[in-house]
Amino acid sequence: MFTYQHQIRVRYGDTDQMGYVYYGNYGYYYEQARSEAIRSIGISYKQIEDSGTMMPITRMNIKYIRPAYYDELLTIKTTVPALPHRLILFTYEVYNEKNELINEGETQLAFIDAVTKKLKTAPAILLEKMGPFWG
Repeated sequence: MFTYQHQIRVRYGDTDQMGYVYYGNYGYYYEQARSEAIRSIGISYKQIEDSGTMMPITRMNIKYIRPAYYDELLTIKTTVPALPHRLILFTYEVYNEKNELINEGETQLAFIDAVTKKLKTAPAILLEKMGPFWG
C-alpha cells in the first residue's frame, strides 16, 4: 500500500457564503494531493502523459463529515490501496488543524492510450516506482 500526506491552506476564494469550503473544491484538493503523491515517488503526471498514457477519472465519491474554513491548513492523506493494473484507485482522508477527520473520498482513474483512446495497462514508469510499495 502506498500512502502520502499533502497539506493545503484554504484560500478565501475556496469558501462559500457560509464560510465553509465550497463542496466542489474537494475535487481540486484531491487532484492536487494525487499529483503530489505521484511526484513524491519520483515521477510526474506530465511524464506519464509524455509516455503515451492519459488518466481520466471514471469515478469520484465524497463523504462530507464536517466543514473546513478559510485559512485552515488541511492535511490530505492519499492512499493507493492496490497496485494498479488498468485502473488506479486513490482514497483520501482530509484532516483539519485539530487532526479531526472532516472529509473522505476516492477517485478511480483509468489508463488510456493517448493515441487510440483505448483502455490499457498501467505504464511501466508508474509500475516501476509503485511496485516496491507492494513488495
